[in-house]
Amino acid sequence: MQKAKYLDPETLNKIGPLDVVARQVVEGIRIGVHRSPVRGISTEFSAYRQYVPGDEVRHIDWKLYARSNRYFVKLFDAETNFVANLLLDASSSMTYGSGKITKLEYAKYMAASLAYLIVDQRDSAGVGVFDGELRQYVEPKSSMSVLANISEQMEKADPQPRTDIAALLHEFAARMTRRGVVMIFSDLLDNTEDFIQGINHLRFRGHNVVVFHILDPYELEFPLQGMWKFIGLENDGEMITQPSRVRARYLKELEHFIDTVKVACNRSQADYVLVNTAQPIEQVLSSYLLQRSSMAKGQ
Repeated sequence: MQKAKYLDPETLNKIGPLDVVARQVVEGIRIGVHRSPVRGISTEFSAYRQYVPGDEVRHIDWKLYARSNRYFVKLFDAETNFVANLLLDASSSMTYGSGKITKLEYAKYMAASLAYLIVDQRDSAGVGVFDGELRQYVEPKSSMSVLANISEQMEKADPQPRTDIAALLHEFAARMTRRGVVMIFSDLLDNTEDFIQGINHLRFRGHNVVVFHILDPYELEFPLQGMWKFIGLENDGEMITQPSRVRARYLKELEHFIDTVKVACNRSQADYVLVNTAQPIEQVLSSYLLQRSSMAKGQ
């Protein structure tokens, strides 16, 4: 079968509203995986939940542990309804984009696409838009009508110059009365230690956590030449310098930052996905969903 041609991220703005884009992206995912029966997200999340302290050891699936080296417990019928909260960082740093699409726009498309995929599989999805605090929230529902509400709330997000991811994660750890899935879409330009504590809180309460770390290719590669003025998007001041003089140190700090978050996520058994906004969204999501579903095969 011929491979699907993925949508260029910079063309997504031309398709139309978020819910229309989401349908296009999901269709691209289905074609990209050759319309396989893999359901990706809800197959594994509905059948299993990552082990947290307090779970009975006798419910651990040891065969799955042998393949993944991670502890999962089988869910009972009362727990198998898949409920996802998708948390979108709409702080000012997310408005950066070296091309025709910003990190925020890319994150919106990712979140809308995953919400569409989840609801299309008759599971429940809701969305929270935040910066320094929670600005908009759509309660998780399994009806297709919730997608219009999700798209509306994300489209009217008004970026603010402050991020407080940790406080939001603690809030959701307390807000969610039953175990579910929390997906975070952010550049994580906040206090890393506080963010990790928020992740650990969610995991301690028994929630699955997925972190989509969204960065622009210029942030990842720092290919700038000549003299540049850098302006902080979250009240961080200005700096004039030659990127070539600081590139090596910048890339070293970036590598340390990414590794710190990745190791913390692995330690708490949260999924970590580094996202380059130059990559087609269908490609990023297909890769992640196939990776997750591979752990559920053969059960």
